[in-house]
Amino acid sequence: MTAKSQDAAVRRRTADRQVVVVRDGARTTKPDAVVTEEPMEIRAEGPGQEARTIAVTMRTPGHDFELAVGFLATEGMVGPRGVATVRYCEAVRGEEQRHNVVTVSLADRFDDALSRRAMVTSASCGICGTESIERLEREVVASDPNEGPWFDAALVRRMPELVRGSQPTFERTGGLHAAALVDATGEASCVREDVGRHNAVDKVVGRAVLDGRLPLSDRALFVSGRVSYEIIQKAAMAGLRVVVAVGAPSSLALETAERLGMTVAGFVRDGAANVYTHPGRVRG
Repeated sequence: MTAKSQDAAVRRRTADRQVVVVRDGARTTKPDAVVTEEPMEIRAEGPGQEARTIAVTMRTPGHDFELAVGFLATEGMVGPRGVATVRYCEAVRGEEQRHNVVTVSLADRFDDALSRRAMVTSASCGICGTESIERLEREVVASDPNEGPWFDAALVRRMPELVRGSQPTFERTGGLHAAALVDATGEASCVREDVGRHNAVDKVVGRAVLDGRLPLSDRALFVSGRVSYEIIQKAAMAGLRVVVAVGAPSSLALETAERLGMTVAGFVRDGAANVYTHPGRVRG
């Protein structure tokens, strides 16, 4: 990605609005910043395979290449040799639309059956379903709950505070989710924001793919919202064994995490945390 493309994406993360504030019977106007939500088309191509649309997701612009790569990785489409190139589509008319189409050139051919699952996804829901659940069970080897990584309970309780300092757009708008990778020393090595929880996770995973860091078995995934099945799916595909969330987990998320040997902590707020599955990795 060129510096110009990066700058354009950063500028579009928020939009300015005039709002009417009603308080104590009085009405005033003030400027406000709201988070941007735009569609992004993710295309993939492999050796001997023409670029085709895999999904269209509603996202907050920024770290688009990571989002595209992370989505493909968590859908099982990135082969052993990884990613060759990532680019915006030059054939699309208009500067704004050009930044809403990303093509990932994979070093290995991908399964055509996966590409046929292309659909529009909202900012709140990833791609899931019976087929996805069965495929996850086939592709991910369950981890041993007696193996690390291990995290001090005090660190788990502090994760929201650790990540909040790296959420500049949230501070301006209050309208974004965050995902982060945190190690056992408390270092948040990668923090990404997006209007969608699953997009934020894909951006984090995409960065790890581009850096050649998978599997992420020595990190915890922190998410600022609830833990639904697609969050567990994406974490499992990236090799993560610990998921920490501010919000609540769903029953399917916990059932899946239990089978895959993953530790899930939820309601991490106000100095407390609920550990729902395989609590041995949270110590102290």
